[in-house]
Amino acid sequence: MTQSAGKIDVFEKLKGDILSLQGFRTPSGSQRVDFGLGPVESAFPNHIFPTGAVHEFLSDTAEDAAATSGFMAGLLGKLMGQAGACLWISCKRTIFPPALKIFGIEPDRVIFIDLVNKNEVLWAIEEALKCEVLSAVVGELNEISFTESRRLQLAVERSRVTGFLHRNNLRIVNTLACVSRWKITQIGSELDEDMPGVGFPRWQVTLQKVRNGEPGTWEFEWSAGRFQHLVVQKLSELKTHLQQTG
Repeated sequence: MTQSAGKIDVFEKLKGDILSLQGFRTPSGSQRVDFGLGPVESAFPNHIFPTGAVHEFLSDTAEDAAATSGFMAGLLGKLMGQAGACLWISCKRTIFPPALKIFGIEPDRVIFIDLVNKNEVLWAIEEALKCEVLSAVVGELNEISFTESRRLQLAVERSRVTGFLHRNNLRIVNTLACVSRWKITQIGSELDEDMPGVGFPRWQVTLQKVRNGEPGTWEFEWSAGRFQHLVVQKLSELKTHLQQTG
């Protein structure tokens, strides 16, 4: 029994070492961030959203880019907490800073760096990812090579800063050294009866690629200051309706 338990311990340590080399590290209890993404977080190794790593987001249209920026803002709000700071680096900024307040982020806690060309953006992203005092870095760009992305991954392995690469209108989907690849699209919101407005933001969230994880597609809404999984929300609403009518 003891020998078998020892083998399991060795296997688990080896598994942890391999995941760490691939950009996944299990945060301590005080460092773990609750993103509220439920089944999405369960799709990652150890069922934990990887912080201190680089994530890739793909957008084909302006509508997709807006949806992706909103979803990333929801993630950033959780990463930054009450006192964190973020750098948002791009050639053509697509985010409207005051809109960040919807996701619990005061715009003055995000430093926007608007540059001229791709090389400047890549250099700035790499240098920002080396800065340990930052909670996160967002980089908006079109093309990036595997070698360039590998340099970014090496930077976060030292600093433990979380990076989001938002690639909009890219020519080719190539392999990068990121731990995951996402595709975010907007879906129609729903309003309560007789209520004006446009409803809460809703997204179809597709995790296209994740190392040692399970890709999948889910639907989420941002309301009450957090992500709400729509399947769970609809089941809750159905239960309430049945109780009221039963």
